[in-house]
Amino acid sequence: MPQPRVLILRAPGTNCDGETAFAFEQVGGQADVLHVNRLLEAPERLAEYEILCLAGGFSYGDDLAAGRILASQFRHHLADTVRGFIEKDRLVLGICNGFQVLIKAGILVSEDDRHVPEATLTINDSGRFEDRWTRLAVQGSKCVFLKGIDEMYLPVAHAEGKFVPRNGETLTRLHAENRLVLRYIALNDVAPKPTDSHRWEPGALDVPPVPYPDNPNGSVADIAGICDATGRVLGLMPHPERHLVPTQHPRWSRGDASPLGDGRTVFENAVRYFG
Repeated sequence: MPQPRVLILRAPGTNCDGETAFAFEQVGGQADVLHVNRLLEAPERLAEYEILCLAGGFSYGDDLAAGRILASQFRHHLADTVRGFIEKDRLVLGICNGFQVLIKAGILVSEDDRHVPEATLTINDSGRFEDRWTRLAVQGSKCVFLKGIDEMYLPVAHAEGKFVPRNGETLTRLHAENRLVLRYIALNDVAPKPTDSHRWEPGALDVPPVPYPDNPNGSVADIAGICDATGRVLGLMPHPERHLVPTQHPRWSRGDASPLGDGRTVFENAVRYFG
């Protein structure tokens, strides 16, 4: 199988680039970590890669808002380059801060004439930084990165991870387009129960909301990640690179961990796409 090249983009404050590069290399990718300034100097370098990944952390200290400054650099200097990259059947992954950047740069969601995106990521309902493990369900099979995955157990670490669509119409449309691909679910094994006003079906929008802390940020419809219309661009708040091996599971010594870390398949799917 050919070894796809992966560009891990970092900026001042990014702190998950090393782990993310390691994750891709563990499954057969060839990862390079590059400072955003080097890509701004020569945007054509992106054409050398098959996968672009925006890693987690606090780019530019999350001044103004989480991911806002790096998103502005993308919007004004790299938007056309990244869109051309996607059109050439390439993959883009944004993890945590990277998800925030993709949203606020208008790459993952569309915008109106005033550059207001159809969805955003904002301050957690708890009003504080949330660092905890979450249980996630994959909705549909559209997203390349999530092929063959039903559920995952992954950690989150963010202060601005609440997914909020512009309005109910936007949420309904994203759901109809199969773009709401990753959702927080209850940490225990009990599925949400129907009520008189909620008929529960897998993937439906009228599921009774998952309470805090199982939904760590209060995301509308418990959304933890979305993809673009092609299924080749994914943004998610949880960190798959932090659960690659069983010993990263918080209860591995009690025998609760699976043979492989739940996040590993996300990276395997990306590399396998070019196999």
